[in-house]
Amino acid sequence: MQRVCFLLKVRPDRVAEYRERHSAVWPEMLEALSACGWRNYSLFLREDGLLVGYLETDDFGAARAAMEKTEVNDRWQREMAPFFEPAGAPETTGAPQITGAPRPDEAMAPLTEVFHLD
Repeated sequence: MQRVCFLLKVRPDRVAEYRERHSAVWPEMLEALSACGWRNYSLFLREDGLLVGYLETDDFGAARAAMEKTEVNDRWQREMAPFFEPAGAPETTGAPQITGAPRPDEAMAPLTEVFHLD
């Protein structure tokens, strides 16, 4: 099993709406995530927009590829894209979304695990 942690940056002016959207994730999106092997998936959001994601899966590459094939993921990513600052944008900028920038799910670069207490 892989434990995966990633960081993204929600636009500070969209934090409240982002929280609201995640209080009622579409049932078909939840079903797709489970069917594609995403388990114990959590998102943590700081008030300045720093988003920390954590999930467990057998194979992150395969789980991402499976989600990529679902229609619901395409719809969800298009709806969520405006909430995020471009990948690699400094945390203090309010840089506009770059046309052609990766979707939020494409910007999920796993962090390297350096310690784990079982």
